Amino acid sequence: MTALHIRGDCPRLAEPMQTGDGLLARLVTAGPIPIDAFAAFRAAAQKHGNGILEISARGNLQVRGLTPDSAPLFASAVAELDIELCDSVPVISSPLPNDPTALIDGDALASALRRAIAARGLVLAPKVSVIVDGGGRLHLDALTADLRLRAIETEEGIKLHVALAGDAASATPLRFVAPQEAINAAISVLALIASRGAAARAADLLQSEGIGIFRAAARSRLEAVPLPKRPRAEPIGLHRLRGGQCAIGVALAFGHASAGDLMAFARVARINGATWVRPAPGRALLLGPIDEMAGFVLATAADDLGFVVDARDQRRRIVACPGAPSCASGLMEARRLAARLAEHLPPSRDGIAVHVSGCAKACAHPGAAPLTIVGTGQGCGIVRNGSARATPQRYVDPADLIAQVRYAQQPRETVDA
Repeated sequence: MTALHIRGDCPRLAEPMQTGDGLLARLVTAGPIPIDAFAAFRAAAQKHGNGILEISARGNLQVRGLTPDSAPLFASAVAELDIELCDSVPVISSPLPNDPTALIDGDALASALRRAIAARGLVLAPKVSVIVDGGGRLHLDALTADLRLRAIETEEGIKLHVALAGDAASATPLRFVAPQEAINAAISVLALIASRGAAARAADLLQSEGIGIFRAAARSRLEAVPLPKRPRAEPIGLHRLRGGQCAIGVALAFGHASAGDLMAFARVARINGATWVRPAPGRALLLGPIDEMAGFVLATAADDLGFVVDARDQRRRIVACPGAPSCASGLMEARRLAARLAEHLPPSRDGIAVHVSGCAKACAHPGAAPLTIVGTGQGCGIVRNGSARATPQRYVDPADLIAQVRYAQQPRETVDA
């Protein structure tokens, strides 16, 4: 019988989480998914769940609407497919295979690290994660992790920059290692975290014991320094691959789509030569390999099905959780509201402008946003330049939210006048 999710854990395939529309299972993929396996996965999600699939901000697949009876059947169906999953510690690698701009094969290093973790039998907190960034264009700077490995070019050749607890901007630099030393360096850090108990996180150890214990564990001789900021990674669009072919990236509007729409899109991709599918950070989906003309065909098909094919699409500027009734905690229909509000945002690449959160848990976007709308028992709470966990500055009726969005888009000098 499938175990139910325990608060504080992550909703895994074998341990789904109860939500408003049934059980939710999350899958952390470990590489490209063969397109035929993805078709079978979608069919299983439609058969055993409610037909809604999601891709999270971290690029994880989520299946909704499972039941205590259907969840084990779904897990068994997935186990039969040619889909490699991170069954224990999520070791996340850059999502674009055969990236000509990558310095190392991130997938290969991530796979070797997963095997090493399993061989050591390390027991780590459910939310502990590792990022392996190959140094390519679709980098992972925006994702947080307990341990970060990023390939960089140095005067001595390619090195791995090792950092702890955070995203690329906030993580604490630890050391540089040669690629052949990366596994041992990572295992030493993870073993130290595991030694502090099954709930320990890198951030907790840094705060309570300091960086010194990690340097001692890693036998660090060459301390790392913060790295320069890179342009934001954009999964949407056409991406060059080694060998002259391409991959196309599209995004799911507000992170969700029906299995039927995904099936239709993948069918067009398969007809046009694609052999693999891969979920990517930013609630996106990459498919390849294809040629440029096929990329135009797929972009048109994706647009017709309601997927996001333009990085300037207004829907990309709003983050929204499922909200009510899909989430038991939701106090408003967050995604339905987000779709209406997106019509009043100008196209832009400036990033998140609005966060619509069904409750104060801020699951979809823990950080701050220029405008956050949060569901409360008093109506829609308004938070400016803060997160859904902050105390709202005011409460408004849903009918007045469009005015709030328009107000938030005014130039700052106009707003302050």
